[in-house]
Amino acid sequence: MISYILRRCFFGTVLIFLSTILSFAILKASPGSPIATDNPRLSEEYIDQQKRFYGLDKPAYVQYASWLGVPWLLGHADARKGLLQGDFGLSVKYQQPVSTVIWPRLWATLYLNIGTLFITWAIAIPLGIYAAMHYQKLGDRVVSLISFLGMSLPGFFLALLLLWIFALKFQWLPPGGLKSLDHETLSFTGRVLDIAHHLIIPVVVLTMLSLASLQRVCRGNMLEVLKQQYVTTARAKGLPENVVVYRHALRNAVNPLVTILGFEFAALFGGAALLENVINYPGMGQLLLEALRAKDQWLVMAVFLIGSVMLVVGNLLAELLLAWIDPRVTFD
Repeated sequence: MISYILRRCFFGTVLIFLSTILSFAILKASPGSPIATDNPRLSEEYIDQQKRFYGLDKPAYVQYASWLGVPWLLGHADARKGLLQGDFGLSVKYQQPVSTVIWPRLWATLYLNIGTLFITWAIAIPLGIYAAMHYQKLGDRVVSLISFLGMSLPGFFLALLLLWIFALKFQWLPPGGLKSLDHETLSFTGRVLDIAHHLIIPVVVLTMLSLASLQRVCRGNMLEVLKQQYVTTARAKGLPENVVVYRHALRNAVNPLVTILGFEFAALFGGAALLENVINYPGMGQLLLEALRAKDQWLVMAVFLIGSVMLVVGNLLAELLLAWIDPRVTFD
C-alpha cells in the first residue's frame, strides 16, 4: 500500500508539472497582454517598466522557469521567489501577491462547495435507495421526475428565480454576496449565521444541479446489485430487508459513487463561475473568469495549479477509500 501511494504521488507530481506547462503554453498563445498596451494615455516607458516589474519582458520559457522558481537552470538570475519557494507571483490585475488574492476566495468556495457536497450526498443516496426499492412504483416515478427536472433546469435560471422570490418579493434572504455590511461587528455565532444565511440560495441551486445525476447513478447501481444472486440468497435465508439492502447490497452499489466523490473533491476548489456571477458570490470561479479576461497569467496559473493538485489528490483518496470499502480491491 505504501509503495502504491508513493508511486501515485510521483506520477501525480509529474502530471501536475505537465499540466502547468500546458496551461502556460495555452495562456501565452492566446491573444492579449496583461499590460494595457492599447491605452493611449500610457507611455511606452511606463509599459516597458510594468513588463519588467512583473517579469513579462523575458522569453516565455524564462517566464515559466521564473514562476517555477528555477530560472538558474536556464542561466538566468532572478532575485524573486517562485513556486518552489512558496511564492505564486504577483497579480497584474489586483497588484497584490497572488496568494493574498486567492486566499479569501478559496475559503468562500470551500464554504459553498463543502456545504453542497454534504447536503447532496445526504439526500441523493437515500433517494436513490428508495427509488430502487420502489422500482416502477409511484415513489420511483416521483423521484425520477424530480431528478429529470433538476438535470434539465439551468442553474442560473434557478438562481434568478430564487433571488426573485426570496430576496426581492419576500426579502427573507440576501440578494447575493457572502457577508453583510455589519459582518465584522457581529459576534462569532452571528458571523457564522450571517455566512450561512448568504449560502442558502447558492447551496440550494448547486444541490439541485448535482443531486439529480448522483441520485440516478445510485438508483441504477442499486437496481443492478439487487438482481445479483447473493442478494436473492440473503433474502431466501430470511434476513430482514434492511440488512439485505444496507449491509449487503449498498456496500457493493456504492463503489462507483466513490469514484464520483473523488472528482467532486477536486471540484471543491473549482467554484461555479456562472452561478457566482449571477449572485455576485466571491468564489474561485468568478476570480478565474476575471483573471482570464485580464490575462493575469500568474493568477490564472495559480488557480489551474490548485485545480490540478486537487484532482490528483481527489483521485488518490477515492482509490484508497474504495480499497477500504471493498476488500476485493487490492494494490500491488
